[in-house]
Amino acid sequence: MRLFDTHAHMDDKSFNDDREALLRQAQAAGVERIVNVGYDIPSSERSVQLAEDYPFIYAAVGIHPHDAEGVDEDDYRSLERMAAHPKVVAIGEIGLDYYRDLSPRDCQREVFVNQLALARRLDKPVIIHDRDAHGDIMAILDQEARGLSGVLHCFSGSWEMARFCLDLGFYISLAGPVTYTNARGLLDIARQVPRDRLLVETDSPYLSPHPLRGTRNHSGNVALVAKKVAELRGDDPDELAEQLLHNGCALFRLPFPAQRENP
Repeated sequence: MRLFDTHAHMDDKSFNDDREALLRQAQAAGVERIVNVGYDIPSSERSVQLAEDYPFIYAAVGIHPHDAEGVDEDDYRSLERMAAHPKVVAIGEIGLDYYRDLSPRDCQREVFVNQLALARRLDKPVIIHDRDAHGDIMAILDQEARGLSGVLHCFSGSWEMARFCLDLGFYISLAGPVTYTNARGLLDIARQVPRDRLLVETDSPYLSPHPLRGTRNHSGNVALVAKKVAELRGDDPDELAEQLLHNGCALFRLPFPAQRENP
């Protein structure tokens, strides 16, 4: 399988002791591309550094809704500066999180809208975080994101929401929860999303897929997500993985990687 982990946080401090080994392991296992995603200014800077250090890693820069309170013009200027780097392929992760509510909801909405405007100005795709905020996410995307490209990462909404996002031209990304036995709604999403609009991710170090649930996740585990999605759809795993790789490259405007020669 050739794989694209379209959403990872391999800069996380939990990888400080073995990041190099895990990234080489992932690459050896067929991971051709990783997008490492920022969630505040420091993590966005780390993502850019990781992309500079590894040819197969790219970066996204953005401010997560948890950190929306206190965002100022200097932060937006920092994002714009980082986004000019040739290996920054998206603005994200951005969006709304009404589950933890770590920032006031009005602040979350304002920072989300401002980052959508930044993405439009810079002509970058967006990576959307949505937790327990489906209605407001759809309303803001409807008003502010038409004409943008992007992805709903670690999708957790209904088929109606997925269809709305697909109609906007967005992709749907599935992570470890699609492998969980209690994820009935996600199973239907995995079966129904068109092949050319589907992505997979790890969201590492979070949301390890079955049978690794509860352990630290990493990019090499994206294969377990892809295999489960292929099983649900009745697809050949290698063929679906190739399509998923193509989809990720299309969204993030990356060259499709050539087949590696066998040693």
